[in-house]
Amino acid sequence: MLKGMRQDIRCVFERDPAARTAFEVLTTYPGLHALMLHRLSHRLWRTGLKWPARYLSFLGRWLTGIEIHPGARIGRCFFIDHGMGVVIGETASIGDGCTIYHGVTLGGTSWKKGKRHPTLGDNVIVGAGAKILGPISVGDGARVGSNAVVLKDVPAGATVTGVPGRVIQRDRGVPSAERQAIARRMGFDAYGLTREMPDPVATAINGMLDHIHVMDRRVQELTEVVRGLTGVREGLPGIEPCDVEAMEPATTSGEGETPPEAERPADGPRAETPEGE
Repeated sequence: MLKGMRQDIRCVFERDPAARTAFEVLTTYPGLHALMLHRLSHRLWRTGLKWPARYLSFLGRWLTGIEIHPGARIGRCFFIDHGMGVVIGETASIGDGCTIYHGVTLGGTSWKKGKRHPTLGDNVIVGAGAKILGPISVGDGARVGSNAVVLKDVPAGATVTGVPGRVIQRDRGVPSAERQAIARRMGFDAYGLTREMPDPVATAINGMLDHIHVMDRRVQELTEVVRGLTGVREGLPGIEPCDVEAMEPATTSGEGETPPEAERPADGPRAETPEGE
């Protein structure tokens, strides 16, 4: 039990940059307090001491604002950040290395006995206010966005956002050689962008790269057809690599300089200068 406590304290330092000392974490982190009380109440629950387990869980809720049913199964290195309003149901199962934030609910959608709460795989992150309801599975390494309501299974490594929760699939495959060539020609790595940028942006960029590749191939085919019709083998340029340069940002005029707008003649009739002046 002491070994598990050390792991729980160590994972707080790994995931919360505000943590300073072990004494501070041990005395002021309600998520750690709730987890320690749950470890004890879960042991009582498994040995058949149902009422003491429930009462200890009740005390933990009163002290920390976190409600964890003693029947819930929680793996190692579980971290509850902030923690207020967290609810974890009886048949919920949480893997190793998971992180959840305040206001998260791992709840059920049925009054029937049996498995009615979600199962989280390893290294799952659940954002603040998210609700994961029903006997569904959330795969390893998945992420649930804040305030999302998840009612269906989530694949491993996916991200879920919205109400109801929608899975955002990430392109983890290796991009095609044509896409890589276009990306190098335009001066950036599309695969790197896909891993770091939001999915809609990466999808749009990858679609543009594919479209550029198709356009290049069509232009090359048209060039070959024109050469065959005219019999001219020289003089028709081929498809050369293009250099794409970023536009220079517009500079503001400094002190003492005349802005471009002031150099233009004013609209309307121009006043005539009397002769002799």
